[in-house]
Amino acid sequence: MSNENRENNVSNANHEDDEELTVVHVMRHGEVENPTGVLYGRLPGYHLSELGRRMAERVAEHLEPRDVTYVVASPLERAQETATPIAKTHGLDLGTDRRLIEAANVFQGKTFGIGDGALRRPANWKHVVNPFKPSWGEPYVDQVVRMKGAIDAARDRARGHEAVVVSHQLPIWILRSYVERRRLWHDPRKRQCTLASLTTFTYRGDRIVSVGYTEPARDLVPAHLLAGAKPVKGQGKAYGA
Repeated sequence: MSNENRENNVSNANHEDDEELTVVHVMRHGEVENPTGVLYGRLPGYHLSELGRRMAERVAEHLEPRDVTYVVASPLERAQETATPIAKTHGLDLGTDRRLIEAANVFQGKTFGIGDGALRRPANWKHVVNPFKPSWGEPYVDQVVRMKGAIDAARDRARGHEAVVVSHQLPIWILRSYVERRRLWHDPRKRQCTLASLTTFTYRGDRIVSVGYTEPARDLVPAHLLAGAKPVKGQGKAYGA
């Protein structure tokens, strides 16, 4: 290697070391009050349950020592309520970004889960013909575009510090799959995105250099809702929540 090439490599390395590290924690909201077990999607009026509020408080405590300078959430009530104690703990105003909203789904407002017979109803067949898009809702690629735009915006607001972004299970998982270069279509039972979990993206400058995952409220999450848990008949009706 020539002296010139060595100098260029050293210069590039030093430039990379000088770039700021920014951390964006993308949180899934806490448990929702949903006694009828519908897939609530983007419907208004679905709030955190008492357990969900405890989850939100737990994560706020977990993040209290962190250098959080920006907190933003999906406009849906469950996300806003999850983000509120985090913003309060850090003395910040809570922002809203519509790009963080739940994925659109034609089964919104209906029960659609393990053992409820939804896939045996002829009226539903036209919506499940293409799991790769998917044909029942918002295209995965569209979710990537809006979610990546939202976390990049949070990065810009928190340059050199940390941001917390509260969203929903499916968009978070699709974003992570894209960043980690996995296929976007998947088995929803295998999403690693438990209630009140944190999927953490670390940026060096404008580039994502690592992805982490933690569950600060794991002990509060019902066992059948933990990441990777085997679905239970009658209790698995809101994978996209």
